[in-house]
Amino acid sequence: MGRLAGKKALITGAAGGIGSATARAFVAEGADVYLTDLDATSIFELVNELKDAPGAGKVAGSALDITDPADWDRAVAAACDLFGGLNTLVNIAGVMAWPGVEETDLELWNKIVTINQTGPWLGMKAAMPALLESGNASIINTSSILGLIGSGAGTAYQGAKGAVRLISKTAAVEYGARGVRVNSLHPGVIATPMTKEILDAEGEDNVDIQRTPMKRPGRPEEIAAGFVFLASDDSSFMTGSELVIDGGITAH
Repeated sequence: MGRLAGKKALITGAAGGIGSATARAFVAEGADVYLTDLDATSIFELVNELKDAPGAGKVAGSALDITDPADWDRAVAAACDLFGGLNTLVNIAGVMAWPGVEETDLELWNKIVTINQTGPWLGMKAAMPALLESGNASIINTSSILGLIGSGAGTAYQGAKGAVRLISKTAAVEYGARGVRVNSLHPGVIATPMTKEILDAEGEDNVDIQRTPMKRPGRPEEIAAGFVFLASDDSSFMTGSELVIDGGITAH
């Protein structure tokens, strides 16, 4: 407990399975959190739940369209006003799509790239002045194991997630001597509302579960633990790194 005491975090995608687990873990570890998601109703419900949690610090939130620079500016300003600054940015929000090269049309390509790639960059851009001012900041961008390996599908998704990995690395080099660490986190197959239908239908016959040495999907809480580590000072000498939490699927 208390590994994130003094951390002032803005988390995107906080209404989702991994996002809400991460929000709960950050609050439990003593962070002040500003929670955002496109789904405003779910965010306000989560804020109301967590602000009354035992030992909770400051908890607030708002709707955020991560593709809108003005929305980012408003969210960062609100978090800074509430916390007196910002030293942690956790980019989780994203969407999935599985069409391959020929089946992906330009409209879908642009949508996936704008949300999954441009969104985290806009967040880093908007938050960077506050993060630099803090003198000890961490940015964690959510990629995927599909930002590391190919699958034969999901052309736009995999391209964007691969870009998130390299955006994180180049920002790590740019800001490494200025007090801002930047790392990417790469989940494997995780049991969330986004994947529940597929996992429930296929169970142990799911091809990705079969390829996972641990033979099960991960839990959102297991990914949240990775975000806690990368936000904490336990990872103080890590920047430009990939934290892979995938049950061993990329070990093949």
